[in-house]
Amino acid sequence: MYKIFIAIVLCLCTVNSFAQNQFLLEGGKYHIGNGSTIENAYLLISEGKISYIGTQRPGISTGTEVISCAGKQIFPGFLALGSSVGLVEIEAVRATVDNREVGVFNPNIRSLVAFDAESQIIPTIRSNGILMAQSIPSGGVIPGTSSIFNMDGWNWEDAVFQEDVAIHLNWPERVIFTGWWAEPGGIQRNEQYQKQVSEIKAFFDQAAAYRQNKQITEKNLKLESMKALWAGTKRLYIHANLGNAIMDAITLAESYGIIPVIVGGKESWIIADFLAEKKIDVILRNTHDLPSRQDEAIDQPFKTPSILHSKGVRFAISMNGAWQQRNLPFQAGQAVGFGLPYEAALSAITGNAAAIAGIGARVGTLEAGKAATLFVSEGDALDMLGNQVIRAFIDGRDIDLDNKHKALYRKYKAKYDAEK
Repeated sequence: MYKIFIAIVLCLCTVNSFAQNQFLLEGGKYHIGNGSTIENAYLLISEGKISYIGTQRPGISTGTEVISCAGKQIFPGFLALGSSVGLVEIEAVRATVDNREVGVFNPNIRSLVAFDAESQIIPTIRSNGILMAQSIPSGGVIPGTSSIFNMDGWNWEDAVFQEDVAIHLNWPERVIFTGWWAEPGGIQRNEQYQKQVSEIKAFFDQAAAYRQNKQITEKNLKLESMKALWAGTKRLYIHANLGNAIMDAITLAESYGIIPVIVGGKESWIIADFLAEKKIDVILRNTHDLPSRQDEAIDQPFKTPSILHSKGVRFAISMNGAWQQRNLPFQAGQAVGFGLPYEAALSAITGNAAAIAGIGARVGTLEAGKAATLFVSEGDALDMLGNQVIRAFIDGRDIDLDNKHKALYRKYKAKYDAEK
């Protein structure tokens, strides 16, 4: 009898748990993430996925939570490419920085195992709709391999969405800009450029030869990890900004049969036709930035996304850093004010970003069968005044949107309200 009772309780718990994972969003404006929208629609979340989206109300099971989204906007979760989320907590405290290793060529280093799922930064950025992030290593010429994480998980094994998606290469620039943003300096020729490129080529030659060697008796971890570039299981992300350096980098990669992704791409607008012809994806860094050269228009970084879009270059918008990712949607919003269509800007941090990262078949747009990673906002999520995330889901899980910033706000608001 006792065993029967336990079995019934377990069954009831299972049914209840299943029901709690069912959500029906009704009403509102749905930004699909691929350039289209649907007004006054329904979206059903079931077993961690979007099981239906459309204008006809679907049938639902008992216990499904119905969420009214009338007057609100629904977005796919934003994807922060090229970030240091989970690897850097407080930049000025060395013990909380784990984004680099010693050495120059480290393709075998994995950001995966260093990811801190308990980072206090994660709740602060997902409150602005950033529900996924690519965490990349830094330092050296080849700093390592990046992975993509959900912004919710007990540990890195639980949070990882796609492991080891890309090997990163920091390409040298032909010229060096001195000074800093508040006091720009002059421009100097990089006298070591050809030597640095030769060193990169020598490493790739070694990796290519190692790949073809069928009689290896002792594995070389660095060269072993490079095999994935030719196997197609990892992409090569080349970090470069100046037009001539980008073209050099693409030419070298193509000589090994590798189609790279360009990260940074500050002068990608100058060579947009070349990028479109080669079908090269670009992950643009901060649009909130100053131009790289004194003779460029002051608003050139704001206009670059629009130029790439008009030329047919597939691109994503990204930011440096970890805590800075909370401003990612506003980088995309800035580009809208300078000619980029709104839905194209949204796609640059959702659908296109996921496609470039190689996970577009599973996430990035609001389509049936894809992961239910999305959020509801009171207004325009690409605008600082409109971005008010009230519900968020990662793989169908209803996510707690509280964070340290909100807790401190409540704490000090209560303190000073009490003193009045």
